[in-house]
Amino acid sequence: MQRRSFFTSLGLFFASVLITVSCTQSPTPSDSPTTATNGDDVKPVVMGFSAWPGWIPWQVTEEAGLFEANGATVDLRWFDGYLDSINALTAGQLDANTQTLNDTISSVAAGSEQVIVLVNDNSTGNDKIIVSEEIDSVEDLQGKTVAVEEGTVDHFLLLLGLEEAGIDPAQVTIQPLETGAAAAAFVAGQVDAVGVFAPFTTKALEREGSKELFSSADFPGAIPDHLVVSRQLLEERPEQVQAMVDSWFATLGYIEENQSEAYEIMAKRAGVSVEEYRDYDAGTTIFSLEDNLNAFEPGDDMTSLSYAAQRIGDFLVENDLIQEKPDLEMLFDDRFVKAYAESQGSAS
Repeated sequence: MQRRSFFTSLGLFFASVLITVSCTQSPTPSDSPTTATNGDDVKPVVMGFSAWPGWIPWQVTEEAGLFEANGATVDLRWFDGYLDSINALTAGQLDANTQTLNDTISSVAAGSEQVIVLVNDNSTGNDKIIVSEEIDSVEDLQGKTVAVEEGTVDHFLLLLGLEEAGIDPAQVTIQPLETGAAAAAFVAGQVDAVGVFAPFTTKALEREGSKELFSSADFPGAIPDHLVVSRQLLEERPEQVQAMVDSWFATLGYIEENQSEAYEIMAKRAGVSVEEYRDYDAGTTIFSLEDNLNAFEPGDDMTSLSYAAQRIGDFLVENDLIQEKPDLEMLFDDRFVKAYAESQGSAS
């Protein structure tokens, strides 16, 4: 199962104790496309999103009428399977999608013309390396077996932890399993450790004596999530890209001012209770305008998108997930975030 399809896939955990399961599902459009406030017959931007706390606020954007209020004409489509949304953008069936940095680099390396225009969030605890009782340090992972879905952000997180501890990844045995099956194998005692994201983190910790060794909170910036648009949309309809970015920041303000209503909307879209949604939301840091401006700046650590992209690109090449790194200079376009900041009198 790919990175972000966890809410709708939790039930699969119980069926995956001994076997690997596939949980990619077909996309489902949301209730109806939005329309421009001026009544013009404008072709909507077809945008996909899927289950991750950093992306589900887009449901609030739609239901609160914030796309229209900001001049965006959007056909917002929900995908039960995150991988389906990636494939749809690559195939030209979407104009925009919500994606991780890892998956966007992989898509661009395969020839898709995609551009990151907004940071929705960073994972700050929802991705974890969980270990059995006898493991007390990263060094203790040497000679042990770790179940993780290869090529995912949790695989990347594991390698970051090993690197920080000065451990050669060859000293650890990787058991490649779909995320739900990896958590199940760990609970069943078939592996010594596991790399998973919420809510499979909760399930993995049901193993007696198990504990978190480290998480995405220990590696700020390592797992960013984005609004990604096709280069065609960027070049032909930049005003709509701007309107979508403006709508996102309007949504953050709306959620802050209408928390009860907003959390009801988000929990319903996720298929969980409000209490459960708040628990998972706590491990995700939604990016403010200032966070966005800082992330797009050059830097020498993972909090800088350009630096993170280089590191992730190397990871993808080294693990034979892409043949070579694409031109990462073309991956980011910060003009829309900067334009919004200028409109608010907060440009840096």
